[in-house]
Amino acid sequence: MVDEYDDDLDLSSLSDDELVEQMHDDLYDGLRDEIVEGTNILLGRGWTASKVLDDALVEGMRIVGIDFRDGILFVPEVLMSANAMKGGMEILRPLLAETGAEPIGKMIIGTVKGDIHDIGKNLVAMMMEGAGFEVINLGIDNPVENYLEAIEQHKPDIIGMSALLTTTMPYMKVVIDTLVEKGMRDDYIVLVGGAPLNEEFSAAIGADAYCRDAAVAVETAQAKMAEKRAA
Repeated sequence: MVDEYDDDLDLSSLSDDELVEQMHDDLYDGLRDEIVEGTNILLGRGWTASKVLDDALVEGMRIVGIDFRDGILFVPEVLMSANAMKGGMEILRPLLAETGAEPIGKMIIGTVKGDIHDIGKNLVAMMMEGAGFEVINLGIDNPVENYLEAIEQHKPDIIGMSALLTTTMPYMKVVIDTLVEKGMRDDYIVLVGGAPLNEEFSAAIGADAYCRDAAVAVETAQAKMAEKRAA
């Protein structure tokens, strides 16, 4: 039975630490309205947008990511968490833009030409946003031109490609080979994912890493960005 008092929990009566803790729980449970309310309360108490993002939202999604990786949470639950996170991000994004706060990095992501699978890719996009990246989601069935256009327009750090069919996997190499031909390959971190892929395939086509799920994609992106900054 659901605790009837849960609904009556007055978020504004909680201390900052308690509220942040509660927001981690609410993110975990995919409660969008509560995340929106909590975000507004913290901002009202003088928290900066980036502090709310880091302490309440990113940390909450980090916990979600770990449990997703460990098989405790599943895709539908993570999508609900990501949707709740989005509610908070809609409030914070304009504020972050005003202060000129830099995202950790920028990523373009899309499913490659001939492939119309998008749940996994959308999950990666949401988890990446949840970790503080700016994400441009190109959708499905992307020829190499779409990637080049997005690179030109958005100047990303990371290019993410997804494929769920063995027949569309090879198109990832087409995109990477085109970047090589144009002398642009070394400017970007290229991450690939999708059920039929593996480490060997990723290495063979010249990608930087294969990410078996959304949680791994976030960890890999963070590590690669840190390497890039250090270099």
